[in-house]
Amino acid sequence: MSTPTPHTTHGNARRTGAAVTGLLALALLGTLSPGPAHAAGDPLQRDADAVRGSGVTGVSVRVDSPRGARTVRSGVGDVRTGAPVPSDEYIRIGSTTKTYVATVVLQLVGEGRLSLEDSVDRWLPGVVHGNGNDGRRVTVRQLLQHTSGLPDYIADVLPDMSAAGYLKHRSTTYGSRQRVAFAMTHPPVFAPGARWEYSNTNYILAGMIIEAVTGRSWDKEVEERILRPLRLTRTYAPGDDPRLPRPHARNYQQFEAAETGDGSAPASPPGSLTDTTLAYLPFDGDADGSLISTAADTNRFFSALLGGRLLAPAQLAEMRRTVAVPDTPGEVPGSRYGLGLAWTPLSCGGGYWGHSGSGFGYLAWPATTADGRLSVTVAVHSRPADEATATRQIDAITALVDHAVCAQPHRQGGKGPGGRT
Repeated sequence: MSTPTPHTTHGNARRTGAAVTGLLALALLGTLSPGPAHAAGDPLQRDADAVRGSGVTGVSVRVDSPRGARTVRSGVGDVRTGAPVPSDEYIRIGSTTKTYVATVVLQLVGEGRLSLEDSVDRWLPGVVHGNGNDGRRVTVRQLLQHTSGLPDYIADVLPDMSAAGYLKHRSTTYGSRQRVAFAMTHPPVFAPGARWEYSNTNYILAGMIIEAVTGRSWDKEVEERILRPLRLTRTYAPGDDPRLPRPHARNYQQFEAAETGDGSAPASPPGSLTDTTLAYLPFDGDADGSLISTAADTNRFFSALLGGRLLAPAQLAEMRRTVAVPDTPGEVPGSRYGLGLAWTPLSCGGGYWGHSGSGFGYLAWPATTADGRLSVTVAVHSRPADEATATRQIDAITALVDHAVCAQPHRQGGKGPGGRT
């Protein structure tokens, strides 16, 4: 699940750089992408080329299955040099971080140290209050499932959605309590439990609750409980370091859509692109979306999670209890959301689990079958300014994932999300 704006159902951001024209980017894409003959007999490559053809500068796809691992790429990793997207690149996974955080919370539930029905105020007294917000009425479950009704803080730390605003504010840092305080200046979106709406504030609070329960920060608990046991040596929380380690592709954000003359959205994004490879620290540094990883590590995490290696059966079942997500552009109709885990239906029946992450200049889309045997992660390295183009790009990504999963002879998409609420 994702949207064109940062940190939604999957989201994050990055650095400076001169603006480069989209026309240059598209020219480089045309010269360096695999040609039709290359992709004709290769459905995965053909679908990656289709994602690139939707207007992104570069894309990489990794599939891990019982047949082995495979990576395909399309487009470029640097529009100025024409260098390809690295096959083993580091990527920002943005709101995919939420699944790691939810896993730690559920581990604590399994250990009897925390209850999903605990109020936020039980662990963070007085933090959620003001303007009608009341931490005594919001539960841990509602935080993880985005049914709390708490307002999102993102707009408060994004005062200027422009290239100049990105460059001016990208190095500003905030603590978790400051981010929550921003959110508390707004009234609740709805009464706790009334419906579903994505809010990054929920996971800032979940990270704070992890620290209140354990005495250690959320990222230290993720490292100790998930990264080390699974040997995910290329996944980490960077804190306030805005850089991506090498190898990596560069990320590009189009902040303003190109004019078409008739008021309609352009057919392609030829407007200027800003290099956003450095993090936008106001929303890239906390439990809602700060992790850096690789496609290989991301696939390994979701495979272990869905395969039952990180949670006891009771807690994994709770994670997979879902509520309906409203059908919106860029979402596959019928998608659902559990506790930090999204379910997307497949055209061939059943569905897959994952949690996408997006931000300035990038989008990561992981997908794993219900048994954890097949995992796919798609990473794209530019984001458009207009919703129509963003929706078209996400449609191309979800089509790729659908084809990759449905093509597997031993896939297990699952009979549907378990234990719907």
